[in-house]
Parts: sequence; C-alpha cells; structure tokens
Amino acid sequence: MFNIITAAAAFGLLIGSFLNVVAIRLLKKESIVYPPSHCVHCSHPLKPADLVPVFSYIWLRGKCRYCRGLISPLYPFGELLTALLFGLMAWRFGWTPELVPALLFVSVCAVAVLTDIREMIIPNTVVGFGIAAIIILRIWIHPLPWWDYALAFFLGSGILYLFCLASKGGIGGGDIKLYAFIGIALGSQLTLLSLFLASLFGTLYGVGLIAAGRFRKGMAVPFGPFIVTGAVIALIWGEALFHEYWKLFSSV
Repeated sequence: MFNIITAAAAFGLLIGSFLNVVAIRLLKKESIVYPPSHCVHCSHPLKPADLVPVFSYIWLRGKCRYCRGLISPLYPFGELLTALLFGLMAWRFGWTPELVPALLFVSVCAVAVLTDIREMIIPNTVVGFGIAAIIILRIWIHPLPWWDYALAFFLGSGILYLFCLASKGGIGGGDIKLYAFIGIALGSQLTLLSLFLASLFGTLYGVGLIAAGRFRKGMAVPFGPFIVTGAVIALIWGEALFHEYWKLFSSV
C-alpha cells in the first residue's frame, strides 16, 4: 500500500505541474500545448531544470532564472495539492477500478481550485471536460446504480442553483456546474454530504474573517476551494461518517 501511495503522490507532482499550465492558459484563453513552457514575465523558454516540481521553485527562490521576475507561489501549491490528492486517492482506493475516476475527479478539482483562487473563475472548459470524461468512465465503473449518479448530477447543481437565487448571485455559475461534475463522480449521498461540508467550511471561513476584522461588505470569496475540500472529504471518509451517524442515531 505504501508503494502505491508514494508512486501516486510522485505522479501527482508531475500532473500538478501540467495542471498549473492548464489553469493559467485557460484563464488567458491560450492553447495548453503551444507554445512550450515559458516565463510569464519575459517569455523565455524554460529548460527541464526549471520545471522540476516544487524543487525548482525552492532552488530558484521563487524567481525566474532569466529575468528574476517573481514566480507565483500558486505553482508549488498546485503541485503539492495534486500530489496530496493523488496520494489520498491511492490510500483510499488502492489498486481498484475506482482509483481511475478518483484521480480524474481530483485532477479536475485541482484545476478548479487554482483558477478560482487566481481569478474567481471556474472555466466551462474545465467542468465540461470533467463531466464528459467522468460520464465515459462511469459507463464501465459504477459502484452505484446509474440512476443514483443521474440524480446526483441534478441534485447537487440544483441545490446550489437555489442557493444562487437566494443569495442573489453570491454563488457563481462555475460552482453550480462544478457540482454537476461532482454529482456524477460521487453519487447522491456523498454529494449531499459534500455540499453540507462545503457550506460549513465556507461559513466558518466567513466567521473567521469577521472575527479577524478582515471582512468587508461586498467582499467576494472564492467558493471553489471549499467545494473541493468538502467533496474530497466526502469521497474519502463519507461512508465512515454516515456509518457513525446512523450508529449514533440508532442508539438514541
């Protein structure tokens, strides 16, 4: 088990480096394959030594080797985030078929987090690709009945749409579409749990901002990271949480 977790985390570092490129170029509406990797400040092509996940950022002290322009800390953050998520999925599912949709799930979620943090946008391209890919995978790999995934597709996005109406636009369209993807990936039960957790974490963050005196009227906060946190927790520990809840409920 340790070997697969280590291998998955190492693979996640490499995928995370690519997902950083995807996130940035989609926001700029650029091709994700051309031109090759280059500095966003001076456009100098990057060499392999400049592209080693996390290590290159530390070695170069967060600056471009060629123009000394600052490199965003979101680069190593995205790489480490993807490595962590890949390792967690390997720990949770091991060498089972469900590992494949799980890795796709966290990859799409990682891009959504990166774009939402950068510009508070979850591009339609990301969610559209995720929905199409997870539907294809669910044709062959579906631990739950088909109708459950279809229900979750409408359930999560529908509830978030109602939240959007109630908050008069406080929830973005990208968040709603992301939950359509999450629904197909997780199924109805875990989708509802993830929605509860995302709302809880978002509320706690808001309370923390108020307590710290950092909240301002009309302040916009990206909800994507909270959605992904809730969804990942639900995917990994959701079944155990429901089991403990029903055991507690039945003992009352």
